[in-house]
Amino acid sequence: MIDTTIVYDNECDITPDYGLDKPIEEYAEYLLENVCNILECEYEAECSLVITTPDNIKDINRDFREIDSVTDVLSFPAIDFDYPCDYDIINEDDLSMFNPDTGELILGDMIICHDRVLHQAEEYGHSPKREFSFLIVHSLLHLFGYDHIEEEDRILMENMQRMIMDKLKVLR
Repeated sequence: MIDTTIVYDNECDITPDYGLDKPIEEYAEYLLENVCNILECEYEAECSLVITTPDNIKDINRDFREIDSVTDVLSFPAIDFDYPCDYDIINEDDLSMFNPDTGELILGDMIICHDRVLHQAEEYGHSPKREFSFLIVHSLLHLFGYDHIEEEDRILMENMQRMIMDKLKVLR
């Protein structure tokens, strides 16, 4: 297993409780570590995780994607992969790709709307833990270069999400 770091920030007025068996930051690091291993990332890695409000994520969605609505998760990759997990483009001499203090590969940022986690868990009939885990895995796949714009890419990403969730035993 490789070392991973989640830089965590909570912008909500409450401390989210998704029924996790450990603090959010630790749980997110557990997911990141496992996703890195499943995707065969040989680098120690880090990313940020922000839990935010509907108003904040709506503003970010509007400002960066020109979509004026609340969404469940936004992902901002730090690496512009040509295709998913294209580790050949990582230049170990490019200091902008790595945290100078830890040496970890900087993957990017994940922003999750707290209210949407709870709403979608209820809507889909599963636990908040499962929904939160799914949104983290989904966002991490974006940080590794996956997307769901084209049908072929959507199928690939959905299959990868399902495989990772099954492997982590975070089931519906």
